Amino acid sequence: MSAGHPELVAAIASEVTASGPIPFARFMELALYHPRFGYYVCASKPATSRIGRTGDFYTSSDVHPILGQVLTKQAEQMDRLLDRPSPFTIMEMGSGKGLLARQILSAAQRDYPSLFHRLRYVLIERSPAMREAQRHNLAPWLDRPELVTWVDNLAQIPTHSLTGLFFSNELVDSFPVHRIQMTAQGLKELWVDYQDGQFVECLKPLSSEQLATQLRRIGLDWAEGYRTEVNLQALEWMAHVAQRLDRGFVLTIDYGHTTQDLYSADRKRGTFLCYRQHTVHEDPFLHVGEQDMTTHVDFSSLAIAGEAQGLQTTGFTNQMSFLMGLGIEQMLTGLPQDSPELAAAIQLLRPNGMGTTFKVLVQHKAVPNPKLDGLQYQPFFRSALTTQSAA
Repeated sequence: MSAGHPELVAAIASEVTASGPIPFARFMELALYHPRFGYYVCASKPATSRIGRTGDFYTSSDVHPILGQVLTKQAEQMDRLLDRPSPFTIMEMGSGKGLLARQILSAAQRDYPSLFHRLRYVLIERSPAMREAQRHNLAPWLDRPELVTWVDNLAQIPTHSLTGLFFSNELVDSFPVHRIQMTAQGLKELWVDYQDGQFVECLKPLSSEQLATQLRRIGLDWAEGYRTEVNLQALEWMAHVAQRLDRGFVLTIDYGHTTQDLYSADRKRGTFLCYRQHTVHEDPFLHVGEQDMTTHVDFSSLAIAGEAQGLQTTGFTNQMSFLMGLGIEQMLTGLPQDSPELAAAIQLLRPNGMGTTFKVLVQHKAVPNPKLDGLQYQPFFRSALTTQSAA
């Protein structure tokens, strides 16, 4: 059997044996989100052991709580632009251990009492293990049942019901992707077979017309051997998010690029990576169900998917510029100089690191020409995104 969670490996192998090879996107879906044994779902491995410096990976919210403070400042400006609705709802999907939610609630309670009094915080989380970690971190606010609530998925949110902010941090990069390779016969898709007790990849025709349509939209000329990924689930997700927003903003933070940069000729191996105990490799068939899998986000396609459902693109920038626009430099002056705390916070801004690899896409609906402090500085990204959106 292939290395990994034995019951998960058996479940995937059984599906392949019964129906033949499956698209890689299906394999990745089962490896990460199988309802009993998937990496993000399995209760046998506590959520707290997956995320953080002692786990398989850490997110920007693990680095320093200043990220949540800055996001709260941006949310308060959004609240004013919406004329302080009651309630102002912050809906977060992919909340991890709930650290950002804790940071935002704490900052709102301390610095913005008017917002905090009207605030409703909704976490979208289907993993029981993650929910338990979130409840632990949000315990100080659970005595107000209307303040913090949970739902399993977006489908439980009525359409056009959200006034406020929908945001995610490092969510979209973990959606299952279709993997594509250019061959002498044209574009082929990676499928997964099960032979001699192990998973193997094979190249077959594209699995859907939707995938073919997206590849035509990307419209780039790749050399033979070029390999990349297409995240169709991200486009469907953005459409569902847009449909739930009545008035307000969508804020997406993740590592990624515009379409033009993501699918450039020099990125010929794609961006697919696996993370286990802070080591990085490219083999999805090792440690199945026991490692994270990620790819970089195509922000241009996310913007286009949102526009098709009534969202307007407010702006696009990198994390460093976003945080600087919201005054993080002034916040840093309050931290002890030459301290580990200050060094950790600076990681969020570091060029050629989290500061520029991470991008911020902001979209809005029914808010006339909003000007956001976090989008004061938009180094070439806005024009790049607009160019792709017009293609």
